[in-house]
Amino acid sequence: MRTARILLLTVLLCLILLWMDLGCSPRNFLTRRLAADLISASDPFKEPQLFWLRTGIVSNKDFSAPDYMVLQQRGWIIGSELKCPAGIDPPPCWDVLLTPIGVETVRPLISSALAGNGRDNGPMEIPVARRQLVAISGISKGANIADVEFTWRWVSINQVGAALYDSGVRYRSTVGFRSYDNGWRVVDENVPSNQTLDDALRNAQPLVP
Repeated sequence: MRTARILLLTVLLCLILLWMDLGCSPRNFLTRRLAADLISASDPFKEPQLFWLRTGIVSNKDFSAPDYMVLQQRGWIIGSELKCPAGIDPPPCWDVLLTPIGVETVRPLISSALAGNGRDNGPMEIPVARRQLVAISGISKGANIADVEFTWRWVSINQVGAALYDSGVRYRSTVGFRSYDNGWRVVDENVPSNQTLDDALRNAQPLVP
């Protein structure tokens, strides 16, 4: 009995040493869980979605854009119609400013204070949403490269994001992976037959419910 136990421990030890000698690790096997972890941890995926809010004089095209219409409906911005200055078209133009409730909503979301009740301060950068991985749809592997298809969605991080983004909309993307001596990695530069994660997110297609 003791001899059998010693033999079993010896075999296990040999297997462990062989595993270490081969440099094997969980990253050597591209599972759906590993793919999800690598995608979620990548910088392009973690980069927040920004909304650029411009106050002051804007064209009718900008003022009637879907995002601005939402802000108007929420009572966060108002606009007064005026003649377009040189270089801004199509007419009519609008003098856009934040309402008091708009200032209260936006002020905590930007680094600089809003002067003049949010009038003509130039574009304001507002982080509004982050990506959330929903699922890995499939993995197609060949030699040391692979294509991973996944679905994701926008999740709002504040009131403005909640107004502009529907978290129920799913997007489908496909990103390239490559196998290196220390395991699989998400493609972060252009290589043949692979798409970078940044390109995959930019080319994402919304899924039809």
